[in-house]
Amino acid sequence: AALRGALAPHREKNLPAITTPEEFGNLLRAMDSYQGEYITKAALTFTLLTFQRSQSIRFARWEQIDWTNRLWRIPAEIMKMKEDHLVPLSTQALDLLRALQPLTGHKDFIFPCLCRRGKPISENTMLYALVRLGYRGQMTVHGFRSSASTLLNENGHHPDVIEAALAHTRGDIRSIYNRAKYLPERVKLYQWWADYVDQLRNMADKPSKPNEKAG
Repeated sequence: AALRGALAPHREKNLPAITTPEEFGNLLRAMDSYQGEYITKAALTFTLLTFQRSQSIRFARWEQIDWTNRLWRIPAEIMKMKEDHLVPLSTQALDLLRALQPLTGHKDFIFPCLCRRGKPISENTMLYALVRLGYRGQMTVHGFRSSASTLLNENGHHPDVIEAALAHTRGDIRSIYNRAKYLPERVKLYQWWADYVDQLRNMADKPSKPNEKAG
């Protein structure tokens, strides 16, 4: 109590993120024009389609992909909340993985480092790609989570479903229950998001919203 007010409170700094449809569409078109390594471009695209944390993307392994059930099973040791997390894979995400298989399917990591054998891409690989595209100070890899959260909320999707997809949890019984309860809704959410991203990418003007909204 005697030290109260002596130390400045810690304030989390929001990382840069693009959260308007028009600007996000411009980013997507810029990513399509990326001339760097294909694996880096694929990692960025997979990030925007799944909006998971950078560490989960970097350490994603082929063995975590459940092709039959169209799921990416992220183990607890990778997750920030130390709990297993299921990510439904849209048709677009599955197509990306199938296209990548001939290149990295024989390796452990989906997005391996080309210069260090047996290692995933570095934590700065995707960030540097965004910088090369001209988005220094405007967009980060973590920013894809903010972009997805903002745009999904603005399009009327259920906040609890979005939070479950982002793997946000308070660690209580309700959070655990919702994470299991909302899996079918998240399947619809992820496919809606992938279709919406395609619209944003392909339209210079403000896109119309996909017809079906996730539950």
